[in-house]
Amino acid sequence: MNNGPVTTASGSREVPFPRARVWDALAVLQPYCAVCDVSYVVEGPATAGKGTRFVCVPGRLEDGRVPSEGAPRGEIVDWLPRKVVTTRLELTPETWTTRIELEDAGTGATRVTVALTHEPRGGSRIVQRVQRRAMERLVQRTVDAELDKLPAHVEQLPASSR
Repeated sequence: MNNGPVTTASGSREVPFPRARVWDALAVLQPYCAVCDVSYVVEGPATAGKGTRFVCVPGRLEDGRVPSEGAPRGEIVDWLPRKVVTTRLELTPETWTTRIELEDAGTGATRVTVALTHEPRGGSRIVQRVQRRAMERLVQRTVDAELDKLPAHVEQLPASSR
């Protein structure tokens, strides 16, 4: 397989929520995320942790609808409760790895660091080289956008999780 250049970007943001609540919002796979408009289907036992496999689908899956065969598949590859979660998402032409690290940032606040890595799988190295700068910008913009959405992720948790 002809893997191309790996592109990584990262960023941090402090949010005014306790770490346990941020963890529940970011690391625990919910069936549907309204902030991202993505549905998650966990394969196997519905527990979270290293090795948990899932399928993600744009939009809300209606009752009984199953993800298509070509839907992106992911796996939790690192899991340190309330500290670190890393997921790897396999798409046909590429792999995306997201690492989220949480640390206390004062009373009731959490510092969130997101690192995103893109790795093309196959394809032309010449095309990858030409597109390298654009991919660097895309990966950084994606990290920045995810950091901007942090408060919305936490705020969408049910009141019982607060």
